[in-house]
Amino acid sequence: MPLIPFEKLPDDARLWVFPCSRRLSESEVAKVLEPADRFLSGWAAHGVPLAAARDWRFNQFLFVGVDEAAAGTSGCSIDALVRAVGALEPQLGATLTANSPVWFRGADGAVRCVTRDEFQKLADQGTVEPDTLVFDNTIQTVGALRDDRWETPAKRAWHGSVFFAAVGRGVR
Repeated sequence: MPLIPFEKLPDDARLWVFPCSRRLSESEVAKVLEPADRFLSGWAAHGVPLAAARDWRFNQFLFVGVDEAAAGTSGCSIDALVRAVGALEPQLGATLTANSPVWFRGADGAVRCVTRDEFQKLADQGTVEPDTLVFDNTIQTVGALRDDRWETPAKRAWHGSVFFAAVGRGVR
C-alpha cells in the first residue's frame, strides 16, 4: 500500500516517535527516509497492508503513524517496524530507537539530547526548569502531536513529575 500523507491521518491514528540522538545532515536524512518509506509502503499486519504515513521534523525526529480503522497493527508488525528503524542506526552512527534519553530545547533553542541523569543535574542546577520545552516521545496518537503534547513545557509532560517533583517545582 502506498504511503498516505501524514496530514491525512485521523487524530486517533496510532503514533510512534523515533528520536535520533543527534541532528542529521541532509544526506543522512535520505539514508533514513528512503528505507523508511520502502518499509512503510510494504508494512502489513498478518498479511493486511497498513495505512501508514511518516513525518520528519527538525532533522532529528521520525514519526510513523497508522490509521488502524482500516487494519490494526500487531505485535509482530510493531516489532518489524522497530527492527527496520533500528537497522538504520549503524550506518548513521546514531540511535533512533533509544527511549531513555531526554530531548529538550536548550536556552539557544537547539534540540538537545542528554541522559536522564544529566537532565536531572540540569534541573537541580536550574539550567532547565518546568517551563523548559521537552519532547514527549511517549505520545501515542497523531491527535496528541497536533494538540501540542509532543513539544511541550516539562511541567505538562511526564518530565514534570520525574525531574521537578522532588523539589516541589513544576508538577502539573
